[in-house]
Amino acid sequence: MAQESALNKRARRIGMWAVLLLLCPALAGYAVNWAMNQQARPKPVQIVIGDGVSGPKHMAWVPDGVFLMGSDSKLAQANERPAHKVRVHGFWMDEHHVTNAEFRAFVDTTHYVTTAEKKPDWDTLKVQLPPGTPRPPDSALVAGAMVFVGTKEQVALQDYSRWWRFVPGADWRHPEGPSSSIEGRDDYPVVQVSYEDAQAYATWAGKRLPTEAEWEYAARGGLEQATYAWGDQFSPDGKQMANVWQGQQTQPFPVVSAKAGGAAGTSRVGSFPANGYGLYDMTGNAWQWTADWYRADQFRREATANGVIDEPRGPANSWDPADPGVPVDAPKRVTRGGSFLCNESYCLSYRPSARRGTDPYNSMSHLGFRLVMDKDAWTQTHDRSKGVPQ
Repeated sequence: MAQESALNKRARRIGMWAVLLLLCPALAGYAVNWAMNQQARPKPVQIVIGDGVSGPKHMAWVPDGVFLMGSDSKLAQANERPAHKVRVHGFWMDEHHVTNAEFRAFVDTTHYVTTAEKKPDWDTLKVQLPPGTPRPPDSALVAGAMVFVGTKEQVALQDYSRWWRFVPGADWRHPEGPSSSIEGRDDYPVVQVSYEDAQAYATWAGKRLPTEAEWEYAARGGLEQATYAWGDQFSPDGKQMANVWQGQQTQPFPVVSAKAGGAAGTSRVGSFPANGYGLYDMTGNAWQWTADWYRADQFRREATANGVIDEPRGPANSWDPADPGVPVDAPKRVTRGGSFLCNESYCLSYRPSARRGTDPYNSMSHLGFRLVMDKDAWTQTHDRSKGVPQ
């Protein structure tokens, strides 16, 4: 009996070793997968907001990093492809869009007059029009800006002139036209500002517009190739994460009426959760100017480079074959982030990789900006040897 018991124990041990040997490949595979998943997850980043001592006030620190710029997802447009590796050096970025109150302080101090408040210059305007377009009479060249007016019924989406209109008297103080006002909207994004206006404000504030690469890197908030600035689900747990087209569940874009819902306009900055770097409204609410010239094929051009592209500064000129009636080489700057008008049926531009080109002198009711500051620019003007993120 003792001998039989010993034989049984030995058999059980052999069986156990056999099972373990059979499981080893599976366990090894599990371990490799676990390690890869851990590596793919974004490293936790401590959100750092400047306080005027260790960094500029109301600016969030965006750390150095390498990321995949652009997108190869099924939602990506041709101008977002292909995804390619880019290195970005650390910088400070405004927590939110420049607001009406902040822009008012600039205007009150400098007496600056925005593009929309001035009579259009024909030489600047004609480069955005087909060659040979006759000069309009002076009576037609009046101060004003582009305003979203919507439609009363569903229309084909090929002609944006059906829902956009040049409105004389529209400007940053009167974003929807001369009868509108920003009263009570101090903490809303300033809109109806051109690229030139944003540059003027940046010079006054001692900051600069972000490059396109800096903007996208910041918008992703540490999430590699996520569909949205907050993850892959548009409405996690049914929660709205950005100010986009409000009527898309009941009425198609661009229909706007009291019954149909539709565009409610911009919302107060910080109305939705910040991303992983502490930045609000990186997508939705209002489009944002960046420093780069726009080329529709820029990502394809960059992807031909070997390895990681360090601090790309954009192309030397513009090229956009997709804008009907506009010369392909007409000057355009990159705008990013989408706005309260973006929706599933039309643009889906509330994604970090979405991009488009805009006439630098164009002011629109859904277009604003935010600024960045280099770490060196802060430390050179402030004795801040301690507390600056590395």
